[in-house]
Amino acid sequence: MCGIVGYVGGQSALDVVIAGLRRLEYRGYDSAGVAVLADGGLAAAKKAGKLVNLEKELVERPLPAGVTGIGHTRWATHGAPTDANAHPHLDNAGRVAVVHNGIIENFAALRAELAGRGHDLGSETDTEVVSHLLAEAFSSSGDLAESMRQVCRRLEGAFTLVAVHADEPDVVVGARRNSPLVVGVGQGESFLASDVAAFIAHTRSAIELGQDQVVELRRDGVTVTDFAGDPAEVRSYHIDWDASAAEKGGYDYFMLKEIAEQPKAVADTLLGRIDAQGALTMDELRIPQSVLREADKVVIVACGTAFHAGLIAKYAIEHWTRLPCEVELASEFRYRDPILDRRTLVIAISQSGETMDTLMALRHAREQGAKVLAVCNTNGSTIPRESDAVLYTHAGPEVAVASTKAFLTQLVACYLLALYLGQRRGTKWGDEIRAVIKDLSQIAGEVERVLETMEPVRALARSLADKGTVLFLGRHVGYPVALEGALKLKELAYMHAEGFAAGELKHGPIALIEEDLPVVVVVPSPRGRSVLHDKIVSNIQEIRARGARTIVIAEEGDEAVVPYADHLIRIPATPTLLQPLVATVPLQVFACELATARGNEVDQPRNLAKSVTVE
Repeated sequence: MCGIVGYVGGQSALDVVIAGLRRLEYRGYDSAGVAVLADGGLAAAKKAGKLVNLEKELVERPLPAGVTGIGHTRWATHGAPTDANAHPHLDNAGRVAVVHNGIIENFAALRAELAGRGHDLGSETDTEVVSHLLAEAFSSSGDLAESMRQVCRRLEGAFTLVAVHADEPDVVVGARRNSPLVVGVGQGESFLASDVAAFIAHTRSAIELGQDQVVELRRDGVTVTDFAGDPAEVRSYHIDWDASAAEKGGYDYFMLKEIAEQPKAVADTLLGRIDAQGALTMDELRIPQSVLREADKVVIVACGTAFHAGLIAKYAIEHWTRLPCEVELASEFRYRDPILDRRTLVIAISQSGETMDTLMALRHAREQGAKVLAVCNTNGSTIPRESDAVLYTHAGPEVAVASTKAFLTQLVACYLLALYLGQRRGTKWGDEIRAVIKDLSQIAGEVERVLETMEPVRALARSLADKGTVLFLGRHVGYPVALEGALKLKELAYMHAEGFAAGELKHGPIALIEEDLPVVVVVPSPRGRSVLHDKIVSNIQEIRARGARTIVIAEEGDEAVVPYADHLIRIPATPTLLQPLVATVPLQVFACELATARGNEVDQPRNLAKSVTVE
């Protein structure tokens, strides 16, 4: 949540910061603001609403030119999305500017303390206290980095802070605790951002910031310390995608582009993990083999779409490894006193690697002695750093808030992990693993085939734009697919949508069925799960008899569903466990097109942000 950019160098700071904010607006679009150091002073501008409002303000009332600046796009926590609550926040003298991501939990006590000393705080935010505290600390230390360290030692909660001071015109200072912040290192310039996308057009050299660290940016380099002021070890890395990957590339929306990128993303996730003989190679998983062999339980923790990926992974893990597998909402996990020990393998799934609920679940698991393996898309993020091992999905940047290619690549990564566990535990023979790997290797082409046949799905979505409710049904791995389809419709179309296990239909949900109600049914293969297939065909008949409009997703060659489908969406025949990789794609297209038909903002749906970095 919240997009942050900081810059010091030789270019126009305002141009660099605004361009970075455009790339980060998916992280928050309630308001936006910038601050620039110029002519011995500090100039700032901020506006409620999307970044375009700020850009119009800057055209009408330009800021002075400068080479040091910071910027922010906001997802509101404390205080409504207004001009006054937008970032940056300044001290009363207008010499310090601060932008912030996260929540400062003890802000009320700090605010009362500052008010008692005569400070005038004009916003409803927790962030404003930091600008005033920094101003006080700077008045005695004369050093912004030291002032930031002093202030951070007083703060409670999760936060990223980036600040500038008019008395240090060539310095930007940042700090992080439980919230993302990454450094970009260029030639004679340095960058700070909550995501590398903000500076990828300028440099692909980045530095990870660790927990409770402060970074001082200057043109000629960066200095990193911990909150106590001691030098901190840093890890540099190279970003393996370029600026074009974060552009729309001719598509109307990032989501459309990311849906279209799924065949390549799936192939990239498999890249380097299958040898010339078609066998599985997972040398990157630097986790002791004894841990994998001795594990007696797997627990998956995740949120939202990643949680649905975990639900599907459960079927594969239990089938291929014979290990019991639990799937937990990360936000609930540590509050129910879960049973964990050193023989528990915890899998934490997160696209951004910064999901706060998942991070806190991970930390709780490690405190109980469990080993944690992360499935993540973002190199250098917190969850991989704090895990015992990581499997990167290599999906490339995903800008649209509603996840698409990240979901499919999470599934592929989880399948690979399940096969690897089966290989190491001796529950799958080599030829069995190679057979599944062969099927996985063909999935990218099957996804491509699905995408080529989506025009009828788009037309169907447009015809349903005036509906208020859509229901989704599935069996086996089709049940999490139904949940994901419903989530996409809620996120994008702002419609009432629910996913159900089709077997539960008669236990209550069938009461929702009424004349012309659209019901999407994900049908299992008649080859792999014939019993379930027959049962779900009966479910389709039951809802159709009650007037529902049936939208049936079934594999090619399945003729049993034809008489009962008002709308039939064909997908390639695949092995049962892999079917979600093709069955999910029509639901993504369906939700995107329906949202467009309703006039909604596809890439930036209301009230949502891409990366949820607060609990």
